[in-house]
Amino acid sequence: MSANSSRVGQLLLQGSACISWKQDVEGAVYHLANCLLLLGFMGGSGVYGCFYLFGFLSAGYLCCVLWGWFSACGLDIVLWSFLLAVVCLLQLAHLVYCLREDTLSEEFDLLYKTLCLPLQVPLQTYKEIVHCCEEQVLTLATEQTYAVEGETPINRLSLLLSGRVRVSQDGQFLHYIFPYQFMDSPEWESLQPSEEGVFQVTLTAETSCSYISWPRKSLHLLLTKERYISCLFSALLGYDISEKLYTLNEKLFAKFGLRFDIRLPSLYHVLGPTAADAGPESEKGDEEVCEPAVSPPQATPTSLQQTPPCSTPPAATNFPAPPTRARLSRPDSGILEIDFPSYFPQFGFSGKVAAGRIL
Repeated sequence: MSANSSRVGQLLLQGSACISWKQDVEGAVYHLANCLLLLGFMGGSGVYGCFYLFGFLSAGYLCCVLWGWFSACGLDIVLWSFLLAVVCLLQLAHLVYCLREDTLSEEFDLLYKTLCLPLQVPLQTYKEIVHCCEEQVLTLATEQTYAVEGETPINRLSLLLSGRVRVSQDGQFLHYIFPYQFMDSPEWESLQPSEEGVFQVTLTAETSCSYISWPRKSLHLLLTKERYISCLFSALLGYDISEKLYTLNEKLFAKFGLRFDIRLPSLYHVLGPTAADAGPESEKGDEEVCEPAVSPPQATPTSLQQTPPCSTPPAATNFPAPPTRARLSRPDSGILEIDFPSYFPQFGFSGKVAAGRIL
C-alpha cells in the first residue's frame, strides 16, 4: 500500500508528461460534442428517458467523429467515436421497434383510456386481456341479432364498443346496452366454467355496432392463471349487472310511479293478478287500517294494501265507529312482466316482476 502511494506521489511531483501544450483551443465541433454528451448523461429513466439519453449520446459521438477526422487527425478517436455512435443508434432503433410493437389500435386504445385507465390497470396487464380476445373487433349490422333466446349457446363474453343493442324477451323490450357495457354479463355469471347453457333473451343491434369478444374457455384459463385480472373482471361484471338491474328498476318506476328496492330480492313476495288469486296465505300479512269515507280510494302497491275494517269499540263507550271502505283489489300485473329468473338466474329469483314485486 505504501509503495503504491509513493509511486503516485512521484508521478505528481514529476510533473506533466506533455512536452508542450497547444496554444490554440479545439474547434467548435469538439465543444459541441462535449455539450451533447453532457446533456445525454443527464437523461432520466423510462422509455422516453432512454430516448433522450441515446439521442443526445448519438449526436455527441457523431460530433466526436467529425472532430477526430478533421481536427485531431487521430484514427483511434474516429474509430471509437464511430463505434459508440453506432451502438447508441442501434439502441434507439430497438426502442422504436418496441414502441411500435406495443402500440394498440384506436379502438383498444380508447377502451383502455375509458375503462381501465381510471382503475389504474397496468398497460401490460391490459395487453394480456386484449391478447386473449385475439385483438379482433367484430361488427353487427343494424337489426342483426347477437343472440337468440333459447338457441344461442353461452360460449363467450362480449363488450360493446360502439352502437346500441336492444335486449328483449318473448318480443317484450327489457333495456338497452350502450358502449363499454358487457353484452352478456348475466349469462356469464350464471354458469360455472364446466356448465353449458343458452341465452334466455334476444340481443338485437339497433344501430351499426362494434364489439370485442372473449372465448369462454380462453378467458376462464386467463382468469384462473392471473388473480389480478380475475378480480378486475369480477368488479367490472358486478358493476355491469347492477347497472342492468337498476335500469329495469327505473323502467318500472317510470311505468307505475313505484320505486322498488332490488337489493334484497329474497324478502319480496309475489304480486298476483287479483286479490282473489292471492289466497288466504297472502292475506295474513295485510295490515289493518281505518280511513274516512270522504277520502277517494287510491290504488296502492302490495306493501301498502288495505286491510279489513277496524273492529267496533266496546259498548261501554258512546263513540261511533268510524266509517270504513272496502279493500281494493291489487293492480293488474298483466301490464308489465319481466322474467328475472330467466334473465338473471344467478340471483336466485323464482318469479317475475309484476307491477312492482319480485318473488
